[in-house]
Amino acid sequence: MTAIPAPFSGAPRVNLMPRSEIARRERDKLVNLWVWIVLGAIVVALLIIAGAFALKFVADQRLAAEQTKTNTLLTEIASLSEVSQALSTQSELTDYRTDAMAADLAWSPVIAKVTGILPADATLTGFDMTVGGAPQGDDPAAEQGVVGTVSIDSATPLDIVAIIRSLRGVDGVLFADGQSVTSSQVTADRYAYQLTVQFDQTVYSNQYAPEDGGQ
Repeated sequence: MTAIPAPFSGAPRVNLMPRSEIARRERDKLVNLWVWIVLGAIVVALLIIAGAFALKFVADQRLAAEQTKTNTLLTEIASLSEVSQALSTQSELTDYRTDAMAADLAWSPVIAKVTGILPADATLTGFDMTVGGAPQGDDPAAEQGVVGTVSIDSATPLDIVAIIRSLRGVDGVLFADGQSVTSSQVTADRYAYQLTVQFDQTVYSNQYAPEDGGQ
C-alpha cells in the first residue's frame, strides 16, 4: 500500500515563550515607537523655535537700521527748519509785495493822460477810480490796471465822440466810453461829462517790482 507523506518537513518548532513575555515585548516596541515620535516632534519644535528666533533677530536688526536712518533724516530735516522758515518768510514778503504793486499807482501820470486830450475850455473836475488786479503776466500793457470814471466840465458843448477817440488812443488806455452828459451842478450854463476809462498796468509805479534777476 502507498505511504502517506508527512504534512510538515524538517524538525518541528515549538514557541515555548510565555504569552506574558510576548505581550511585554510588543509593549516595549510600541513604547519605543512613541518615544521616537515624541523625540522627533521635540526636534521639529526646536528647529521651528530656532528659525523663529533667527527671523526675529534679522527683523530686529533691520528695524534698528531703519530707525537709525529715520533718526538721521529727522536730524537733517531739523537742521533745515531755518531754511524752510526763511523760504516761508520770503513767500509771504513776495505776496505782500505783489499786493503793494497792485495798489501803488502813479496817479499824476494817470490824471495827466486824461487832461492831455481835453480841449482848452474843458477841465477835469473829478474822478472815481479803483485799482485792478495784481500783476500776473509779463506784459503789463495787456492787463487791466485802473478802472473808473472821470468828470469833465466845459463852458461849451464838447465833441464827446472825438474826445473818447482821443482818449482811446492814449498810451496805457485799454478802453474809454461816454457815460453821461448833463448840465453842470457846479456852475450855471456849463456842461458836465462823465466818461468811463480803463487803464492797463503800465500806470503802476513798479516801485515794489523785483529787480532783474531778483525775487
